[in-house]
Order: sequence, then structure tokens, then C-alpha cells
Amino acid sequence: MSKKHPVIVVTGSSGAGTTTVKRSFEHVFRREGINAAVVEGDSFHSLNRREFKAAVKKAEAQGNNHFSHFGPEANHFDKIEELFDTYGRTGSGKKRYYIHNAAEAVEQNARLGTHLSSGEFTPWEDLPPESDVLFYEGLHGMVKTDKVDLPQHVDLGIGVVPVINLEWIQKIHRDSSERGYTAEETVETILRRMPSYINYIATQFSNTHINFQRVAIVDTSNPFVMRDIPTLDESFVVIRFRDPGMADFPYLLSMLKDSFMSRRNNIVVPGGKMGLAMEIILAPLIHDLMHNRKLETSHHLE
Repeated sequence: MSKKHPVIVVTGSSGAGTTTVKRSFEHVFRREGINAAVVEGDSFHSLNRREFKAAVKKAEAQGNNHFSHFGPEANHFDKIEELFDTYGRTGSGKKRYYIHNAAEAVEQNARLGTHLSSGEFTPWEDLPPESDVLFYEGLHGMVKTDKVDLPQHVDLGIGVVPVINLEWIQKIHRDSSERGYTAEETVETILRRMPSYINYIATQFSNTHINFQRVAIVDTSNPFVMRDIPTLDESFVVIRFRDPGMADFPYLLSMLKDSFMSRRNNIVVPGGKMGLAMEIILAPLIHDLMHNRKLETSHHLE
């Protein structure tokens, strides 16, 4: 961890809704004039789309039906740790982009003068200079194994963890509407990823500082036949603080109508208040990080 060069992580499974939290951070960054170096977790996959498909077929031929993007065999956990460590010490580091679709390919090729296609990576490049904070959003930002320890480098770690049925519903709908996969293909992916989900995704949420878990209040018993994603108004959000001292609970209860405490470190808010809750909770935490950064920077200049 670093007062001068803080690292913020938003982590969650594919389809969990990390983008929603990312937007809340972006609103705070913009309002506070904070220059964030943004890094996407997909860029630390170790295989491009073509290579990954070939690796899956090879693994299956060898009797391994669980090779997936969720495990260490398809990711550069060491490079994520290297980035977090380097940024914390120097405020610099390397990043790249994973190109998800044709529109992103056009954007990156125009920026770089390259001829890359969907499913490929851009070359590694330096982070923008003079950033105030590193902001990582993706799958593995809080992974801890016998080889890497990412949480030790993270100043603020946020987990996005819908209950599992809701997570699957969101993934099936997203993969169908945005990426052209059939529901059957997405279910096959979910099954293939399950061992790595248990070992490398779920375990992260014991290391995070705050978790946002959306719980649907409509029947999601069979997520594979749901036609619609339950709306925010059809859900509650359980917000867990690892350290209860991070939150001013009386203030949160007064600001978030119909919220309540379920445990001494858990507040439950209506789903429709999730965005507001995120900004109310995150803004003072980010402010404190920036205040400490300013003090540390001033100290070094003296």
C-alpha cells in the first residue's frame, strides 16, 4: 500500500456488475478533479481469443474440462502484482488493452496506428504520467495465492458479488445481448469455470474492504430460463464493511431511506439506492486517500 501512489481495485466475476461500481468511482473522480490511471483486468489474460480457444481444446483432449479465464493458467497474476507494486512505489507501470469487439478494434487501431482485431491485445505501454491514483477494474484484483499477494498492495478494494443465481442471470443476458453467445454456450462456460471460480474468484471477497452484494427479491430459482434480469427495484443490496469503522452508519441510515443494519458491519439498502449508496460511501474514502497523498507528497518536497 502507498499513501503517495494509492491503488484502488474493483473486483468481481464476469457479469457481476463491476462496471456499475466503476461508474460511481468515475463520477467521484470527475467531481473531485482526480486524475486516475485506469486499468482493465481483461488485459492481464495471458492468451488472446484464438489462443484461448486452442488451449481449451488441448486441455479437453487431455481430460481437463475446467480450463478457463478464471484460473492462473490463463492469466498473468504476477504482472498484476508487478503493476500494483511498481505503481505504489513510483506512480508508474505498464498496461495494455484487450479488444472485446470490432468497435474497440477501430478505436485502438486509430489510436495506435495498428491493425489489430477483436480478441487481441494492444502492445504494452506506459501508464499516463502524473496520475493521482491507479484504478483497476476486473476479475482478479484481490487474488491471494502461494505465489502472489495482491491485497497487500491495495489501498481500497471493492468486491461486487451478486448472489450466484443473479450473477448467472446477468452473465447469460450480457453474453447474449452484447457478445452474441447462446444461453447454452454461456452455461457451458459457467460450468467450465466453476473450480476456478471457487478457488480464485470467491476467495477474493474475504480480502476486500467493502463488498456490494445484490440480492433479488423475485424468484430466481432457475437462472437458466429467466427472460429478464431482476431490476434494481426488485432487489436489495447488502453492503459489508470488513472494518465497521470505515462507515458512519447513522449517517448512511439517515441518507438512504428504507435501509437497515443486518449486522454490526452490514447495511442493507434498496436496490434502487445502490448508485447513491456507492457514491455516499466511496466519496469520503477517496477523499481521505487523496488527502493522505497530498500530505505525503508535501512531506517529500520539504
